[in-house]
Parts: sequence; structure tokens; C-alpha cells
Amino acid sequence: MNIIDLHCDALLKLYEGRGMVSFVDSTRLETNKQRLKVGKVKVQCFAIFIEPDMKSDEKFQAALDQIEYFYSEVLGKNPEMKHIKNWEDFDTLEDHEIGAMLTLEGVDAIGNDLQKLSLLFQLGVRSVGLTWNNANLAADGAGEPRGGGLTILGREIVQFNNKHKVLTDVSHLSERAFWDVMEMADYPIASHSNARELCDHPRNLTDQQAREMFLKGGLIHVVYNPPFIKQEGEATIVDLIKHIDHFCSLGGMNQIGLGSDFDGISTFVTDLEDASKSQNLVNELLKYYSEDQVKGFAYQNFLNNRPL
Repeated sequence: MNIIDLHCDALLKLYEGRGMVSFVDSTRLETNKQRLKVGKVKVQCFAIFIEPDMKSDEKFQAALDQIEYFYSEVLGKNPEMKHIKNWEDFDTLEDHEIGAMLTLEGVDAIGNDLQKLSLLFQLGVRSVGLTWNNANLAADGAGEPRGGGLTILGREIVQFNNKHKVLTDVSHLSERAFWDVMEMADYPIASHSNARELCDHPRNLTDQQAREMFLKGGLIHVVYNPPFIKQEGEATIVDLIKHIDHFCSLGGMNQIGLGSDFDGISTFVTDLEDASKSQNLVNELLKYYSEDQVKGFAYQNFLNNRPL
């Protein structure tokens, strides 16, 4: 069964590897091309992530460098990797092709310059998360004790996203910033978040937040990171499915997807250690849900709710 995975950090590893990491088959990449094929990942979203402690005047160049690796290493050397630039492109993928879409995890790289965001959009970014865990000029992240909401710049970014049919990603936002986004975002999404009711972590969504996402037509893509799945101990695929169950109980059956966070996590769900193992999750889901419901989680819910 094909999968649309909304989040991975392979570009950061390619960037840090400075040309010494092969997207084709490097074992340093949990989402290399070989593993994506084996796991039947039909579309992989590639996040641009800038470390918060990087000097501010170096951040935009670092974002451009990661995009260059996306164009040269992911697309340039692999003709079967197709760049997803428009929402209609999901419908034209051929059987042998894998879609690749750029996303932005935190807007630190643009500073307060919306022209830089416009450039990133022109280069292919189609989902924008305002923060990582830190605070920046747009909003506070989940790890910022102040817990502030959107700034004027943050609101302008959401307006930009609305105008250009770009997803506004609420994963990593502080709770107050989340509610500010929900007031104005036309295309809200949580690219990699789980249920706080099951695992009390600030990166996870409360039931109130999840219900609001579903009410506004947003999608929540569950993440494979063990610290977001259970408080302690080894995380299993069944533990991850409990989060899907919980979101379904809140009315999200048709608005749940997958966001692995491969290449951005340091521990793994048993039997879900890289993209090649993705069908293990599908097979386990089929024990609890109908084939159509599992297809929804794997890819169809996203296709049904994407901007068009």
C-alpha cells in the first residue's frame, strides 16, 4: 500500500554530509531512495531545518544549501524522483516514480524578510512550520517557556500561506501560537505530532487542539518518535496505533496521516526503524481497520484534504 510521509530530515543529513552521503543507498539515511522503494513510500516530504544556534546571518544560506542538495542529490541523480510543485502533481505520479516535496520546519532562516519566504515558495516549499521548539521572530515554539503566540510577522506568514495555498504546520508550536494559527489558517496541518492524552509531551496535541484541527479540516500526521508515543520503555507499532485510535475517537478518522520524522529521530519504534519497514505499520493497521480506512491513513486522507 502506497504511503505519503509528510516529514523527514534527510536534507539536514545531506547538508551535514557535504556531498559524502548518497541519497540513493547510504545507510546513514533512514529515507534513502532504496528504503523508500522497499517501503512503498510514494511521496516523501523533505524538511528544511536550520539549527537554532546557527548565526542568524548564516541561516538563509544554510536553507538554500539544503535546497541545493534536494535538487542535485535527491532529484538530479534520480530521474524517478519527481518534484511535487503543485497539489495536482500527486495525481500524475507514474508507477515507478516517487514524489518529493519541500517543506520548511521553522522560519528562522528568513529572519523578518517575507521576500525570502517568497523565494523559498518559488523553489518549491509547500508547507511551512512557523517554529521548531525554540522561539523566533514569528512565534514561540513548544520548548519556549514564555509560551507566546504569533507575532505580527507570524500572522503575515500565515496570510502568505493562505494566499499561495501553502500548508501551515502547527507541529512544534506553543499552545498559544497554535490557537492563533487556527484563527486564521486556511490550510492547517500537523505534519508530525501525536496525542498528548496518551503521551504527555509538549510536542503532542491536546484533545482540544486535535478536535479543533478536525473541525477546521486540518490533518494530523502521527510521528514515529518513541518519546512522543509513550512515556517510557520500548515503543511498538501497536503503541503508535493507539494514537491513531485516539485521534479517530475524537472524530479524525478521515483526517489522519503519517509523518515519520525519519532522519530526525535517534530512537525507533520496534520494526519501524527506517522507511523500508513502513509496510509493517500498514500490515499491523490492517488487523484493526478496514482496507479503505488504512488507505486513508496511508495516503488518501491527505489527497482528499490537500489544497486544490
